[in-house]
Amino acid sequence: MNSQTITFNSPLESGLRLVGLLTKAYPITYDIQRLVILDYFVVHTGDLGGPESLHAALPMRSKELLVRRKLIESGLLLMMSRNLIERIVSPEGISYAAGEMSETFLNALTSPYLQRLLERAQWVVDNFGIMNDELLKSTTRKFFDDWVEEFHTIQQSLGVQ
Repeated sequence: MNSQTITFNSPLESGLRLVGLLTKAYPITYDIQRLVILDYFVVHTGDLGGPESLHAALPMRSKELLVRRKLIESGLLLMMSRNLIERIVSPEGISYAAGEMSETFLNALTSPYLQRLLERAQWVVDNFGIMNDELLKSTTRKFFDDWVEEFHTIQQSLGVQ
């Protein structure tokens, strides 16, 4: 492995989460905005009252929602290039679905991290996958409210007015 190899928060890691989400949701498709939110939820299930979060609980993690879209786009492109995710164009817009080989691909991987990821993807799909857009936005807004509150707390501790 060379010093340029990055797996954490990379298109590969994001792509694997997306393949997991879309495979667990199949035959449901999601647009990119919903994938950004659901991917965040998969990583931070503990914040939602679900299983322990996939990644450590870092301060101000709610701001991740603001920068996640580019990572999701890269992950989608990588997994589409491997036929693990399909892009679906319809009059309603562009959405994404698990590819024909996605389940076979995931079944071939056995790492504990991937098994935890798939458990959390299933939990997210079961709890938020078919939630209407308004309710999903309301749930997501809570993270921004928490972020603003965290930001103000840090400002106060630094003496910033």
